Amino acid sequence: MPYVIAEPCIGVKDKACVAVCPVDCIHEGDDQLFIDPNECIDCGLCEPECPVDAIFMEDELPDNWKSYAEKNAKFYQK
Repeated sequence: MPYVIAEPCIGVKDKACVAVCPVDCIHEGDDQLFIDPNECIDCGLCEPECPVDAIFMEDELPDNWKSYAEKNAKFYQK
């Protein structure tokens, strides 16, 4: 189950999570950072580094941010 970056990241885009990701699966979009669900190894190193608490396991996303799982996945569909 991959990690997902949710609403608190919008406009912030703090890259502390990028620095600790061992597989470089976190990338910057126009308004927020995104985690590639196909590359994420579920290590969890990014979650405690996020200063705005925007990173969640996909199945632990708060109900009001469930749509961010799809938003993250769509970012990587090309």
